[in-house]
Amino acid sequence: MTTEAAALAAGRAMAEARMRETGRLARPGPDVYDPVTGETTTASTPLYTGKAQVKPTQAMPEGVQAEQREVVLMRYEIKLPFAAVPAGPVRPGDTFTVDTSPDPRMPGLVLHVTGVAYSATATAWRISAEVRS
Repeated sequence: MTTEAAALAAGRAMAEARMRETGRLARPGPDVYDPVTGETTTASTPLYTGKAQVKPTQAMPEGVQAEQREVVLMRYEIKLPFAAVPAGPVRPGDTFTVDTSPDPRMPGLVLHVTGVAYSATATAWRISAEVRS
């Protein structure tokens, strides 16, 4: 193993050690109406389940106008293990749901994927996302 390959492997191991959240990456599907319960749910296709690091990438939320109301966007970066192989390609519109975190406010947080970065020399797989309110 070359010095560069060894340094990259060590960096990937360190990045993965900092992944203290767990969560689920999924592709939302069509809404499904249950006539028995009268409830509508959104079907989804699971892409990845496991460890992650989730952190905000901007200091303050950003207000944007959507139709007749203001929507607050908060941008996040999701880091997955470099070796993570999802069940399909990750695309904008997919969602990441935080299941567990040392921060008790994060479980249940749903992030909407806005972009995916690829790099052979990255220490983690980085996914851009936002939370919408």
